[in-house]
Amino acid sequence: MQLTRFTDIGLRIVMRLAVAGEQPSDTTPMTTKDLARELAVPYTHVAKVVGRLAEMGAVHSRRGRAGGLAITDLGREAQIGWLARTLEGPGEVVDCEGSQPCPLRSACRLRGALARAQRAFFDSLDEHTVADLVRDPTGAVLLSLSPPPPAPPTDDAPGNRHLPQHR
Repeated sequence: MQLTRFTDIGLRIVMRLAVAGEQPSDTTPMTTKDLARELAVPYTHVAKVVGRLAEMGAVHSRRGRAGGLAITDLGREAQIGWLARTLEGPGEVVDCEGSQPCPLRSACRLRGALARAQRAFFDSLDEHTVADLVRDPTGAVLLSLSPPPPAPPTDDAPGNRHLPQHR
């Protein structure tokens, strides 16, 4: 079973927001840009996931100068299986009815076995909440996240072309 990148990012976002504000220096709310930098994920991906998490009620998002993101009580106490199921959306592990339907679909036992395995996977994740996952040592690591350093300029960077060499 493999989760989509969307779900992976969503789980990391709720985990990070669950520990936000736990340090005395954390007085400003996190923004989508902050999360993108800290989690090393493209901003556009984070924005889409945050929108979905807000629709689900796991995250509160406020725009404007005093805006930012915060995890809700629902988000903090959410079962990981529920979050993953909801972020993944409906669907089976395999698509038997796609553009070229599987010739075994009318008598296949694999489809049912995979559906049971998928349910068991999500059910096992339901044994954990976001609050469980951010207990130390994970919480401490989440609080220590910082944006990756900027990439060093290369000789081919637009601003570095044909610069005179000073000695």
